[in-house]
Amino acid sequence: MKKIFVLNMCLLVISCAGLKAQTDPHFTQNYTYPLYINPALTGSSDGDYRVSAVYRSQWGSVGNPYRTIGVSGDMRTPNNLAVGVNILKQSAGDAGFNYVTAYASVAYSGVRFGSEEKHRIVFAMQGGVMDRRIDESKFQWGEQWNPVTGYNALNPTSESFANRSATTLDLGAGILYYDAGADQKANAFAGLSVFHINKPRDLIITSDNGDAYTIPYRYVVHGGASINLSDDFRLVPHALLMRQGTAGENMIGIYAQKNINSQTDLMLGAYYRNKDAIAPFVGVDFQNFLIGLSYDLNTSTLGRNARNINSFELSLSFVERKDSESIFSFFRCPRL
Repeated sequence: MKKIFVLNMCLLVISCAGLKAQTDPHFTQNYTYPLYINPALTGSSDGDYRVSAVYRSQWGSVGNPYRTIGVSGDMRTPNNLAVGVNILKQSAGDAGFNYVTAYASVAYSGVRFGSEEKHRIVFAMQGGVMDRRIDESKFQWGEQWNPVTGYNALNPTSESFANRSATTLDLGAGILYYDAGADQKANAFAGLSVFHINKPRDLIITSDNGDAYTIPYRYVVHGGASINLSDDFRLVPHALLMRQGTAGENMIGIYAQKNINSQTDLMLGAYYRNKDAIAPFVGVDFQNFLIGLSYDLNTSTLGRNARNINSFELSLSFVERKDSESIFSFFRCPRL
C-alpha cells in the first residue's frame, strides 16, 4: 500500500505540472531564505552581510521523504547596491526527482522619500538557472502492478518522459517598501515579486502534440510590521500570498521577539497556512547567529486521511553586524 501511495503522489505531481499548477517548493520560515520570496530582500539584514541555510523535510509517511535545502548569502555595498546568491535543492525521495536552482540577485536601495527620508523603496532583479532531473528507473507505474503477484519492474508500461533532464534560464524581479524611521511604535514593510518572467519551458513534461509546457509565473505579495512595545520587546505580524498557475498559498503569522541580554534574543511565534497547516516556531538569536525551528501540523483533507505527513524545518543564519550604520538599522528583517 505504501508503494501504491507513493505512485499516486508521483502521478499527482506530474498531473499538477501539466495543469500549470505550482511547481516551485515552499518554506515555512520564509524570511530565513529571503531571496527566494523576493530578490528585493537582498541586503535586507541589519548587518553588512548575511549567510543563511534552511532544511525542510516532509511527506515522511509515504516512503523516502521530500527534502529541500536552501542556502543563500547577501551583502550591501557602499553605493546603495546589494548583491546576493541563493541555491536550492529538492529531492523527491522514492520518486527519483531532483530540482536544483541557482540565482544571483542585485538590489538598488537608493530611493528615499518623506520629510526625513525614512521611507525607502528597493528594486531588484534576479537571474539564474533551473535544473530538473528524473531517474525513470525509480518510478512504479500502475501497469507494472498486479493485484495477485504485486509489482514487477519488468512489466511494460506506456508511460514516458520527453526528457530525463532539463536546464533553463530563469529570471525574476521584485520591489520592497519599508519604513526606516527610528524610535517609532511601528515600522511597516511590504513587497511584491514575480518569478519565471521570461517564461522558461519545462522540457521534461510535454503536451500530447509534443510541445513543452511553460513554467507558470510565481507571484508573491508579502508584508507586515515590527511593533515595538518596549526597548526589548516587539511583535511582528506578517502575511504572505503566493500564486503559481492554479495553485496558491495564503499565510498569516506572528512572532514575538524578546531581548534577554546584550547578546541574546528569544523568538516565539506561529503561523497559519490556509487549508494546509498550523506551524509553531521558536528561534534563538545569539550574538551573530540565529537558529530557528518550525513544525507544520497538517490540517488539510490529505492530512486527515494520511498519518505522519507533518513537516519540519531547521534554519541557521549568520549576520555580520559592525559599527557602521545600515540603512536597515531600524528594520530587523523578520525571521518567519
